Amino acid sequence: MKTVTGIKEIIKPENLVYKKSSLLTDKPFSYCPGCGHGTAHRILAEVLEEEGLQSETIGVCPVGCAVIMYDFMDIDIQEAAHGRAPAIATAIKRLMPEKFVFTYQGDGDLAAIGTSESIHACNRGENILIIFINNAIYGMTGGQMAPTTIPGMKTTTSPYGRDVKTMGNPVKLTELVALLPGTCYVTRQSVHTPAAVRKTKKALKKAVEYQKKNMGTCFIEIVSNCPSGWRMTPVESNKWMEENMFPFYPPGDLKVPQEDIKKTKNKEQESPL
Repeated sequence: MKTVTGIKEIIKPENLVYKKSSLLTDKPFSYCPGCGHGTAHRILAEVLEEEGLQSETIGVCPVGCAVIMYDFMDIDIQEAAHGRAPAIATAIKRLMPEKFVFTYQGDGDLAAIGTSESIHACNRGENILIIFINNAIYGMTGGQMAPTTIPGMKTTTSPYGRDVKTMGNPVKLTELVALLPGTCYVTRQSVHTPAAVRKTKKALKKAVEYQKKNMGTCFIEIVSNCPSGWRMTPVESNKWMEENMFPFYPPGDLKVPQEDIKKTKNKEQESPL
């Protein structure tokens, strides 16, 4: 005689594969289908929940596609003027050093009008996390060329492609901040595949750990797509990103604390051949 498994037998805690983080509100994301912002929000919320930091976190959102980030996450979030998120985060962290403080900014916000705030916060070694979403375009305002638009890339203000002779070279801000003495952890990741999501989530967890230890500024760049701005489907934009963005903005760690380097060397020495 066959045993019929009822729905109540299936829906049990031990069978749970995934659930939405309690730090995400029920408000639907305003982002375009296939955009990396939604995934970045999700894993950030998961990390904060897993680390028990909901009531201890203060975020600072940008002017850009994530301008209403406070509607999507059930944590304290401060709005900043365009590009000024690191300055606001600096004040918050200095006034409330016990809080976990992060900024969430796009390339137009962080690498254009906010370049000064970003560079100097990193140079001072402010004990904050800066999350940098780089989709190489001004996604919210019409798809214009951004400081991170790669050579030859077409936008509404560079319809024939970015010509570095007349439009200048793209700004590799992550490489720049990695050279500054105040940064302790600088990495470039992505969220376009499950494997990439796991790596980015791991990077976020490291940033939480380093901020708890007052080790300085953590800077995580997330190379993302912009299906609407790039005039592509989500699948096409992810493929284009892999083929064109990654060679120019290669994923991986650019700077890690010395203690992590020592741990890695010790593990390599202990592991059998």
